[in-house]
Amino acid sequence: MEIRRGQVMRSLAGHDKGDFQVVLRLEGAFAYMADGKRRRLEAPKKKKQMHLSPTRTVLGEECLSTNRQIRTALAKLQRADND
Repeated sequence: MEIRRGQVMRSLAGHDKGDFQVVLRLEGAFAYMADGKRRRLEAPKKKKQMHLSPTRTVLGEECLSTNRQIRTALAKLQRADND
């Protein structure tokens, strides 16, 4: 599966293990991730792609403009995952 901007990923390693995050940009083997809370748009987390598990969910550009929109979208996924 090809990783692209807006794709929701689950972290497989690190302090954020198990959390959902969204891809903001890709650079080589790294992805810059944000969750809207701990990792905001202004300071995304640089994470190796091998430490991420892709989901089928891709957020549109309109959901990537503010931290609040990212938090809201990821919270819906988290609730669905817990059900």
